[in-house]
Amino acid sequence: MEIVWLLLSLVILYFGAEGLVSGASSLAKRLGVSPLVIGLTIVSIGTSMPELVVSSKAALAGQSALSIGNVLGSNMFNVGIILGLSAIIYPVLVKRQLLKLDVPIMIFSSILFLIFFLDSRISRIESGLMLLIFISYIIYLYLSSNKDSKKTAEDKSQNIEDIKMSKHWVLDLIFILVGLLGLVYGSDLLVVNSVIIAERLGMSEALIGMTIVATGTSMPELATSVVAAIKKRSDIAIGNVVGSNIFNIFLILGVAGLIHPISTTEINYFDSMFVVLLGLVLWLFMKLSTRITRWQGVAFLFLYALYFTIKTII
Repeated sequence: MEIVWLLLSLVILYFGAEGLVSGASSLAKRLGVSPLVIGLTIVSIGTSMPELVVSSKAALAGQSALSIGNVLGSNMFNVGIILGLSAIIYPVLVKRQLLKLDVPIMIFSSILFLIFFLDSRISRIESGLMLLIFISYIIYLYLSSNKDSKKTAEDKSQNIEDIKMSKHWVLDLIFILVGLLGLVYGSDLLVVNSVIIAERLGMSEALIGMTIVATGTSMPELATSVVAAIKKRSDIAIGNVVGSNIFNIFLILGVAGLIHPISTTEINYFDSMFVVLLGLVLWLFMKLSTRITRWQGVAFLFLYALYFTIKTII
């Protein structure tokens, strides 16, 4: 019966992603905001809701390994699988903001986690600091996008007037909200049934967190970025991945650590280092070219497969 629910969850995820991408793309045009910024904020935060719920519940239950495993596993899956597939479907355009700001912050978040977790725990003070960094980042994005939209308004005053006269933005919001609900419900359905199957196979809490749960909670990001790539909205596809990875560490672990200090020895440095490695490879690819090519997408898939193989062996 769990297999049937798994298949149903994938259908819900697809239609949820379709609604979210359509609504977000349309809203960005109406507001004069860059689709990249929409991907980094509204889309990435929305698609990361399953990770937030799962890690918060795990923290409340004292399941630190599951909480951290979910976040690290999701971040690896986001870059290795989601960005890899997105680039294979349609090469991803690299924007200056990503290279100069967002990807470096994503790498910084992974390194900061690595430093905080040297003693195999994350305190409430460290969690609070991560939350403050996240809030500062969101404020900066808001201020910079507001500045950009003012420039757009000056250059395209007639279009802005049309936006004011239009009420279609309400429909965009409905698409976004319904899409997010579909993604959250679909991923929850997927995670619950996947964990049942994994437990029957005798998998450990940390391994379940970094594989089954992480993959399940990353399904909204996967569905959204793949649909965005198919529609040639590569800015939303990569914005979703980078924004989700920043959100996962700074906000999700920040909230989880405030709920209950995180402490576990089941997560080793290899896992944390691999998250940093994927971020550095992404930055290098972006530095070398104006696009993330299909071959580079294949390279990301290979790196993820390599991690999974090593993890299985050790």
